[in-house]
Amino acid sequence: MVAVEKRTLGRTGRPVSVIGLGTWQLGADWGSVDEDDALAVLDAAMDSGVTFVDTADVYGDGRSERLIGRLLKGLGADLAEQVFVATKLGRRAPQVPEEFTLDNFRAWTDRSRTNLGVETLDLVQLHCPPTPVFGSDGVYDALDTLVDEKRVAAYGVSVETCEEALTAIARPGVASVQIILNPFRLKPLQRVLPAARSAGVGIIARVPLASGLLSGKYRPDSKFGSDDHRTYNRGGDAFDVGETFSGVDYDTGVAAAREFTELAPSGMTPAQTALRWILQQPGVTSVIPGARSSAQVLANASAAWMPALPPSILTAVQDLYDRRVRAQVHHRW
Repeated sequence: MVAVEKRTLGRTGRPVSVIGLGTWQLGADWGSVDEDDALAVLDAAMDSGVTFVDTADVYGDGRSERLIGRLLKGLGADLAEQVFVATKLGRRAPQVPEEFTLDNFRAWTDRSRTNLGVETLDLVQLHCPPTPVFGSDGVYDALDTLVDEKRVAAYGVSVETCEEALTAIARPGVASVQIILNPFRLKPLQRVLPAARSAGVGIIARVPLASGLLSGKYRPDSKFGSDDHRTYNRGGDAFDVGETFSGVDYDTGVAAAREFTELAPSGMTPAQTALRWILQQPGVTSVIPGARSSAQVLANASAAWMPALPPSILTAVQDLYDRRVRAQVHHRW
């Protein structure tokens, strides 16, 4: 591994690389990725200094976790200890608050421990559960029990809305909040990031490229596979529509991304510019872009070394958001 900037992930007390790796795409919902290519992506992440890997028990029904488990086993004990793996629970059952019980949490985390080949999970996160779950004393008591039983070392939440994030941040045991944050999703900057900083809670920025829009590669006629959520979830038919293109209408997103592309400084791609923008937001611990190839991993990781964006670009991002995107997303999430 090469050395990259690390920040402490909130109440876990653990350092993680500022650029991590999201692994939803290695399990499902982004088109097929064969096993060799998936393992090559994970190897490239390690080679580029990534020490933070995010997954979930439902990504490919555990495929993503199992691939990461193979990676950890192959690294050996010393190197594996440097890798922080965050997984998630809660979407293996009907999405009703009654399913969020200690017995289910034990079963789900035991399955993840087996998939990953570890005794104790570094971090388990509630996986965008129904909103009432975030206010349930019983849910946090159950998560505390998992820590006491050493099934997990720490717990956090992954949220859809800023209000859910603020509810979770107020809980003393919550180590981190994972939230959609990118130049097309600025609302977390107003209250969530300041609250997290004040409470010592880590912020993991997900969907950082707005499902690829911010790479500037897509056009109005771009096509995605039938097994890609960018095809089947545009209307929110499978899960929260905010997960796909950050909730922005595709044509609007393509037009806004074209403008964003023009903001990229010389020597930086639009995707690297978006990642660098996120890293400059006070309170962000790590950003977790996905990747389907080793080249994408290396390009994303290199954003950690790139120079800070000047104030003029930060102002231009705010202007672009206000003109193109705010009306579609700000009131919803």
